[in-house]
Amino acid sequence: MTSSTNDSSPEAPWPLHQLSELLGGYIDRLGAVWVEAEVTQWGQSAGNIYGKLTDLDSDASVAITIWRRSQANIPEGISRGDRVIAQVKPSWWVKGGTLSMNVLQMRHTGLGEILEKLEKLRATLAAEGLFAPESKKALPFLPGKIGLITGKDSDAEKDVITNATLRWPDVSFRIEYAAVQGERCVPEVIKALEILDSDPSVDVIIVARGGGDFLNLLPFSDETLVRAAAALTTPLVSAIGHEADRPLLDEVADLRASTPTDAAKRVVPDVENERGIIAQARTRLDNRLLGILDYEAERLASVRSRPSIAEPDTLIDIRSEEILQFVVRGVDLSQRLTERALADINQLSGALRGLSPQKTLDRGYAIARLASGELLRSVKSVSRGDALTLVVGDGTIDTHVD
Repeated sequence: MTSSTNDSSPEAPWPLHQLSELLGGYIDRLGAVWVEAEVTQWGQSAGNIYGKLTDLDSDASVAITIWRRSQANIPEGISRGDRVIAQVKPSWWVKGGTLSMNVLQMRHTGLGEILEKLEKLRATLAAEGLFAPESKKALPFLPGKIGLITGKDSDAEKDVITNATLRWPDVSFRIEYAAVQGERCVPEVIKALEILDSDPSVDVIIVARGGGDFLNLLPFSDETLVRAAAALTTPLVSAIGHEADRPLLDEVADLRASTPTDAAKRVVPDVENERGIIAQARTRLDNRLLGILDYEAERLASVRSRPSIAEPDTLIDIRSEEILQFVVRGVDLSQRLTERALADINQLSGALRGLSPQKTLDRGYAIARLASGELLRSVKSVSRGDALTLVVGDGTIDTHVD
């Protein structure tokens, strides 16, 4: 049924399918149109491509679908941030009452303005060293208190708190709520960062939201927000997207988590796992100590089994016998040396006695001395009448020369 006029009334209402069919007819008459836009979302599922196109000049975007049969008309390498011209045909699903934009053809015209600005800012901040690895701060092993910036009553808040508490039940949070998309996002997140960074009890800050499309995440690439994050003294964890999303806040953060759940797991250690590690370490330590004790006990037993330790008297007896032998040999040697020395002394004594002047005198010889006491050595040294003294064996005799 078709109708070009609104002839419905409370007394004669249209069937719902009539309205849906009329909408479908109006949309079908529009046909396919060519539009220029920027790709702000792009992904594939079940063989079809789903994405979002955003107007280049105004705040307008539409979701698009590229069915498998139309993908031959799509250039390869299309990705988020590209600028394209697309032939789009609106399609109304009568039964479900939903409007879809089916892309029939697409041409790549260059890099989108948003992505181009973003890449220029990324290069500028990287050149300033804001993304340098050496500027990253280490996260504490077990934070005493975690600062959390997220939307109020959001799934991201629940994910972080639930997973962190499951891993470490005593973990503590200070939560600062802020808008995580839209115009209020940048100033509110900056204010929350400053509040948490000034709190000395906060050991690490997590910024979390549950992902979103490219446009919703743009505030987290704002230059003011990125510079505020770089100026923090407290370690920062960024958990504002999914694995494929990478706003500039991810680059400047000390740790990038792919999701809020991942942030909780990487910031808080698992208490059961840590207990297991401690138990394993204690077991290894016990085994090591027991091994050392067993080894040293075996060494001690080996040492004690040696004859010198097991029967020390034997070694002492052997040494005593050796010492006794040395003493006997010493005494014998000293006696022989003494006897030899005595024999030498007697021999020398006899020789000395034989050379003694007294012995000569005892044999009948006499020594003549002049009156001056000098020895008389020649008859020429005396004259008749000179006094002489004769020394004999048992005394002296005074006489004169005749």
